[in-house]
Amino acid sequence: MSASPNPTVVIVPGLRDHVDDHWQTLLATTLEKVRIVPALEPGTLDRATRVAALDAVLTDITGPVVLVAHSAGVMITVHWACHATRPIQAALLATPPDFETPLPPGYPTLVDLNTHGWNPIPRRRLPFPSVVAASATDPLASMRRVSGMAETWGSRLVDLGDVGHLNPASGHGPWPHGRHLLDDLIATSAGPASGDRVQV
Repeated sequence: MSASPNPTVVIVPGLRDHVDDHWQTLLATTLEKVRIVPALEPGTLDRATRVAALDAVLTDITGPVVLVAHSAGVMITVHWACHATRPIQAALLATPPDFETPLPPGYPTLVDLNTHGWNPIPRRRLPFPSVVAASATDPLASMRRVSGMAETWGSRLVDLGDVGHLNPASGHGPWPHGRHLLDDLIATSAGPASGDRVQV
C-alpha cells in the first residue's frame, strides 16, 4: 500500500481534552481531512479508556493516517502503538509529559497515574516514523527525559526551545511551527513503504 499525499490527520489531545484556543484545535480548522479523538467524561484518567477512544477513531478511517498528539496524548499514542491495530503513516508527538516523575500541583499524582495504568512509559521502537517536539522549559518533563523517550521510540527529536508546555498557558495558542513540522513529516513519510508497518 502506498501512502497518500493527503492522509487523514488524527488529533490526539491530552487529559484536558478540547480547548478552543489550543494549537491542536486551531490546527484542525486548517486541515482538509481531520478527525479529533472525542472528549471523554470530565476527570477520566483511565489510560485504557483513552487508548480505546483513539483506537475507535482509527478503526473508522480508511486510508493513511498521521497522528498529531500533545502532552498525555503522546502517552496515549505510544501505549496504543504497543498493540497497534492498523498501519500509521507517521506521528507528530509534541511535549510528552514524564509520568514517571512527580508533576506540578494541579496535575495527577504518581499514585493516580500508576493506579490508572499510565506507567511504566512504553520504551520500544514505534512501528511508524515519528517526530518528538520537545520544550526546553516544559514543567511536565525535562529535556533529558524527553530525549531518552525519543531515542527509545526511534523518533527524530526537535528542540523547540523555550515554549513551556506548548499550551495556551504558555502562550500557544497558534503554533505555526507545528504546521510546518506536520507538513514535513507527511512529505517525508509518504514513500512506498510508509504506513505499512504494524508492530506485532
